[in-house]
Amino acid sequence: MPEIKSRPKWGKLDPAKQASAHLVCAERGAIDAVARAFAGRPEVIGKTILVHVAEGDAGAPASLAGVAYHPLPSRATALTAFRAHLGRAKMGTQLHLAGSEAFLNEASALAHGCGVVGDGLTTELCGDPARRVQCVHCKGMMDDVSASPVACRHCGVNLMVRDHYSRRLGAFMGVCVDAEAPGDLPAAASF
Repeated sequence: MPEIKSRPKWGKLDPAKQASAHLVCAERGAIDAVARAFAGRPEVIGKTILVHVAEGDAGAPASLAGVAYHPLPSRATALTAFRAHLGRAKMGTQLHLAGSEAFLNEASALAHGCGVVGDGLTTELCGDPARRVQCVHCKGMMDDVSASPVACRHCGVNLMVRDHYSRRLGAFMGVCVDAEAPGDLPAAASF
């Protein structure tokens, strides 16, 4: 598949030893990427706050013992906590984000809104390739779309998920696929 030029490029988590503090926001299973990046780095772990969208009472991995761990039940709650920590962050704090594309886009927008740019932010895309899609007809947003075409959950229109990614919305565009021949849909294809 050719590269989607509008899609952001995510990297790998890379905690800098010289940062005065580290603020991490991770979504569910992305905690494994955080553990890999921070493991065996006591000079970094002791000055790290970890906000995690956690399922159940799993707790932080043993390799992250020593971080200030804040498990939260939902993406919205975690991003609210992340925003609060950003408001208290001092100069020299490095931010790290790990999760799905929709999560990274939303959390990155918060960080950029607070003036964090360049090496002050590292990101890592983790998890399944499901996409966040906006129906261009009703403007409804759908998370976790894993195949195209898909019926809009808001207006019912059959949508072809285009490869155009809107950074402003943090979503791919979904356009009517059967306007000319209602009900005539192409075979579903997973991402």
